Amino acid sequence: MIRTLLAASASALVLGLAAPAAAQNEADAPMPTMSFGDWGFDPDYISQDIDPGDDFFAYANQKWLEANPLPAEFSRFGAFNLLREKSTSDVKALVDELVARPAGQLTADERRIVAAYDAYLDTGAIDAAGLAPAQPYLAQIKAADTLAELASLWGTPGYPSPLGGGVGVDSKEPTRYSVFFGSGGLGLPDRDYYLDETEKGRDIQTKYRDYLAFLLNEAGYADAAGMAQTVYAFEDTIARTVSWDRATRRNRDLTYNALTPEDFEELAGEFPLARALEASGFGESDRFIIGDLPPSDERAAELGLDAETRAKIGGGTPTMFELLAQTPIEVLQAWTLKEFLKNNAAVLPSRFDEADFAFYGTVLSGTPEQRPRWKRAIDATEGQLGELLGASYVERYFPPENKAAMDQLVTNLRIALARSLDEIDWMSEETKNEARAKLDSFTPKIGYRENLETYEGLTIGGDPLVNRMAAARWNWEDDLSKLGGPIDRSEWFMLPQTVNAYYYSTLNEIVFPAAILQQPFFALTADPAVNYGAIGGVIGHEIGHGFDDQGSKSDAQGALRNWWTDADREAFDALGDALVEQYNQFCPLDAGETCVNGRLTLGENIGDLGGLSLAYRAYKIATEGQDVPVIDGLTGDQRFFLAWAQVWRSQQREENYRNRLRTDSHSPEEYRTNGVVRNMSEWYEAFNVTPEDELYLPPEERIRIW
Repeated sequence: MIRTLLAASASALVLGLAAPAAAQNEADAPMPTMSFGDWGFDPDYISQDIDPGDDFFAYANQKWLEANPLPAEFSRFGAFNLLREKSTSDVKALVDELVARPAGQLTADERRIVAAYDAYLDTGAIDAAGLAPAQPYLAQIKAADTLAELASLWGTPGYPSPLGGGVGVDSKEPTRYSVFFGSGGLGLPDRDYYLDETEKGRDIQTKYRDYLAFLLNEAGYADAAGMAQTVYAFEDTIARTVSWDRATRRNRDLTYNALTPEDFEELAGEFPLARALEASGFGESDRFIIGDLPPSDERAAELGLDAETRAKIGGGTPTMFELLAQTPIEVLQAWTLKEFLKNNAAVLPSRFDEADFAFYGTVLSGTPEQRPRWKRAIDATEGQLGELLGASYVERYFPPENKAAMDQLVTNLRIALARSLDEIDWMSEETKNEARAKLDSFTPKIGYRENLETYEGLTIGGDPLVNRMAAARWNWEDDLSKLGGPIDRSEWFMLPQTVNAYYYSTLNEIVFPAAILQQPFFALTADPAVNYGAIGGVIGHEIGHGFDDQGSKSDAQGALRNWWTDADREAFDALGDALVEQYNQFCPLDAGETCVNGRLTLGENIGDLGGLSLAYRAYKIATEGQDVPVIDGLTGDQRFFLAWAQVWRSQQREENYRNRLRTDSHSPEEYRTNGVVRNMSEWYEAFNVTPEDELYLPPEERIRIW
């Protein structure tokens, strides 16, 4: 049951990268690199034999893709990965300095960092220990031979659970924290993997059952293959009767269902909910927000759900409670055991780590080789003590002038959105005033939080599994401490050294960690057109999430409420529906049979389109009255759009591409480029795009929302 919810209404810039499936890549390919030339984009990367109007992504990126085959450790690689590798190496330099110093010269915090890193890195000690460190936890699972005992264990930090709960800011009352709750239980990435009857789908299902058999054999089952089939059948039932369609789960109106403790207890039926809530610390909570509660007919009508949408909604939480109450305890124990071993495979003997990677890394993502252990050790240390490392990272690698430049960019983007709101002809003044209030109350966070976490009370030692369990307990208790208290607006859900960004609708804020504020996204020495086309577009993307199909449901204070007139909302939704249809036409695999899910990716597509539109306007504000030069034969507008294409420079393996098309709310990178620019008339003018070009859209079909 323990699942800390990062931010129930947060939208990250890129949770999963997707791009054109790579051609055959050499296993020994070197680490890809990028050149940024003299002004932020190396014009040597431009493919002169590709018409920008036919494929702008390839025009800007194809030469780089061809020169940089994927190394064996990657299922994908692009601009984000480039910076992630740099961030990992930068943090390692900090850790290496600590490791090299005598223990007596280290502070207590530094000793914890060294202990976390060394414990994860020492595979010899992990292998020598065997399953001994895991036995106390496995024994507890095996001893839980009633549903009440198992429910209690599911509510204990560090143990897996088919139910999920966490503490977050209440979406309809953003001045308080509430408990969010929903169902999970699937070992494959999404319910559609269980429903897939294609040859590829059945092959994945078979290999997953083989992996389950391996885990259950290690857990001591005499007939591991038979129990694996039974556990798979349990998950298959969840997928078919409980889980919701991923696109439907994006509907924030549908997934906010506030229950009293009494109502929640009634909903749980025969499931021993009180035991789980007591173990998790939720027993005294006065409100539970249920994310997958099927709507009544009246509620469905109120939300305007059509029959097709309702058909995509599974049984949700009520059915999960019923299923758990009806499933034999030995099946639930086996499920919990395999999940514990799977979740902790990286800190168990090498055979677990290798088997886990063979399935999740190679079968699902196509990656030939595991990421080097030292890189994963840095990731693990950041997962336990990330903000301690973040303090040192910021001090060494984040110049204060970068933050000042970002503040100016954000200011210009806010001006751009304000002007856009003034000009929109489909929105009434009443709704515009609400939108202006939201823009005025919007909060940017740049670089890092001032009060970085010190993890007081978290003990880290020489056993990596014990460290994991201790960190899970510490993080859970830290979240529990928020209940009943004031909102901590200084909190960040990303580390300073994280290469990403997000918008959090319930607090109406965008967050940009220090690590993303580097090339290709930003450089003080780069041409303004490049900075605005890259980091400006990215910042605009996050601002745009406040006004996408779901973020637009929160008001200036972050409360989930309808602040639109009916006519304005209808006009906005019509624009979104048109964008859905555009992206549904992008079908990159299986001869046009496997396509982008325009509904699943709608929020990110609105963020991209609105973000780049705002960034372009902000660029014009920043250069107003200036004589913008032509550089290397490229105008300022051309450089602006090339910078956007460079941000999404990436390629990946086919297996990963398939996975992302099914599960990722972000469109593949080539469409985050081509799908956006073809809707901007400024791009047509910059590159002389004509009706003969493949990306051409008639002016009346171009969508401009913000």
